[in-house]
Amino acid sequence: MNIVVCVKYVPDATADRQFESDNTVDRVGVDGLLSELDEYAVEQALQLKEKAGDDTTVTALCVGPEKGVDAVRKALQMGADQGIHVIDDAIAGSDYVATSLVLAKAVEKAGSEKKVDLVMCGMASTDASGGVLPAMLAERLGLPQVTYAAVVETQGDQVRVKRDSDTATEVIGASMPLVLSVTDQTGEARYPSFKGIMAAKKKPLETWSLSDIGVDAGEVGLDAAWTAVEDTSARPPRTAGEIVTDEDGSGATALTEFLVSKKFI
Repeated sequence: MNIVVCVKYVPDATADRQFESDNTVDRVGVDGLLSELDEYAVEQALQLKEKAGDDTTVTALCVGPEKGVDAVRKALQMGADQGIHVIDDAIAGSDYVATSLVLAKAVEKAGSEKKVDLVMCGMASTDASGGVLPAMLAERLGLPQVTYAAVVETQGDQVRVKRDSDTATEVIGASMPLVLSVTDQTGEARYPSFKGIMAAKKKPLETWSLSDIGVDAGEVGLDAAWTAVEDTSARPPRTAGEIVTDEDGSGATALTEFLVSKKFI
């Protein structure tokens, strides 16, 4: 089985995140890491590999800036067999449409020698939280999609997942090849062991440009984006909270009025 896991390098949520002058997120001047939600996809891919045997290959694929290679390395440390980092200055500012194009072309190239059976993604990224990329990737690859899986089971080339929503639980089945996205309900992702960290240094990690995957620079980047951020503003400084006292028994009323004024209730 040949599994490709799409991983994203995102700004650390605890860091002081900023925007560039063109209203794109600064992904160079801030600490970053592998998106936590993508770690669940890596974990599920590794579990499928452990079940299927040594003939299964797990490839971590990232599209991002120079530091994006750290996301690939984290996946390799967790147990992925090889990594691919697509990096090109023209990609900066790409929206979902362009990103899905780059990923699709990279997946196709990754499967040129051995067909890709499963493309796995997290349910969303922790920076943009769009959650639309798996569906767009499936459309570009011409593959069925099974998304938001909370439980993943496989038997041969058959995949069955359980998807939980607010109103119902669905069981969905499909045959490989397909695109699969998983939620954070699939189980905690493993921590890289010391052995895994050392082994990752010897695993193959390829770097591809847009020309390597056959994508024209004019199809990606900020100028080709279908959407644009018109304006940004810094988060206002935190203000002192309002204290509600209850000396005369009116505290509940005051609290209710406060919540109503802020449209919390």
